[in-house]
Amino acid sequence: MEHRRSEFDQLHLEGRIWMLGALGLFLSVPLLSSLITGVWPVPAMFLAGFVATAVIFWPVTTIEVFTFTPMLGVGGSYLGFVTGNLTSLKVPAALNAQDALKVEKGTPEGDVIATIAIAASSIVTSLIILVGALLIIPLTPLLESEALKPAFDNIIPALFGALGIVYISKRFMVALVPLIFMSVFFIVVPGSGDLVGIMVPVGVVISLSMARILYKKGMIQ
Repeated sequence: MEHRRSEFDQLHLEGRIWMLGALGLFLSVPLLSSLITGVWPVPAMFLAGFVATAVIFWPVTTIEVFTFTPMLGVGGSYLGFVTGNLTSLKVPAALNAQDALKVEKGTPEGDVIATIAIAASSIVTSLIILVGALLIIPLTPLLESEALKPAFDNIIPALFGALGIVYISKRFMVALVPLIFMSVFFIVVPGSGDLVGIMVPVGVVISLSMARILYKKGMIQ
C-alpha cells in the first residue's frame, strides 16, 4: 500500500509539473506577441471576454475532472487534460482500449492502458494536423467545394452521434431521461445551441441522479 501511495505521489508531482509547463507554453504565445509588437489587450475588453468565457468553461472543466478522472486514471488524466479534446477523442480512445483488452477502469492496469491510448491518440492527432497544415493550400478548392459542404456542416453531429450510441446502448435506462430532456430542450428553446457548454453539467447531474435512483431500486448494478 505504501509503495502504491508513493507511485501516486510521484505521478501527481510529475503531472503538476507538466501541466504548469504546458500552461506556461500556452501563455507564452500571446505574451511574446504583445512584447514583440507592443500591442497589449485593452483591460476592460480583456476582462469582459475572460469572464464570458470562464463562466462557461470553468464549470464544464470542473465537471470533466470529476467525471473523466475515474475512467482515465492519474497518468491518463494529466496527459488527457494537457493535450485536450477529451470528450471527442481521448476519453473514447481510452475506454475503447480498456474494453478491447478487458481491463477494469480504476485499476492499475486500466490506468496504464488509458495512458497509452491517450498518448497514441495525441501522436496520431498531431500527425494528422501536420499533414493538414502542409496540404491545406492545395486541398482548399476541394474542401470548399459545394459537394463537401453538407459533410462539413454535419461533422459534429455525426461524431457525437457515433460516440453517443455506443455509451447510450451500454446504459440505456440511465441515458433515456437525460436524452429526452436534452432533445426536448434544444427543440423547444430557439437558439439554444450556444448553451451547450452550460447544459453539459446539467446533463451530467440528471444522469447521475437517474443512475442513483435506478441503483437504489435494483434496476442497474
